[in-house]
Amino acid sequence: MSVRFQVKSFEELSVQELYQVLQLRSEVFVVEQTCAYQDVDGKDVEALHLLGIFEGAIVAYARLFAPGYSFDNASLGRVVISANYRDRKWGHDLINSAISSIKELYGEDKITISAQLYLKKFYEGHGFVQDGDGYLEDDIPHIKMVRE
Repeated sequence: MSVRFQVKSFEELSVQELYQVLQLRSEVFVVEQTCAYQDVDGKDVEALHLLGIFEGAIVAYARLFAPGYSFDNASLGRVVISANYRDRKWGHDLINSAISSIKELYGEDKITISAQLYLKKFYEGHGFVQDGDGYLEDDIPHIKMVRE
């Protein structure tokens, strides 16, 4: 069995879906990575939400943004896979789905991300290239990466 992806606007998310998304993001970005930061940052209402659903639960997720919102070109962020499902390599499926969704929904090929440094090789495998020096974001090393 594999994960099924769908894209929804903020308004299309059910209360249950929003709860699962916020729970997953908190589980990984706050608890697992021991990083106290404001995950609910006001950007969710402007984003499209890529949901990875397996057996009725959201186990993978990413936010998609139109050009000009976070960067000059389209972008994605809050890329996350539940720890219980990382052994299935669904992160690759998630990124591939995000790239194709951005192309389909925004008509964009160029995508910028703010990637955690330890995931550099993962993103390079999907055509992203580092752009500039590293920086700290919420005390975690990050790099800007662009996919042409």
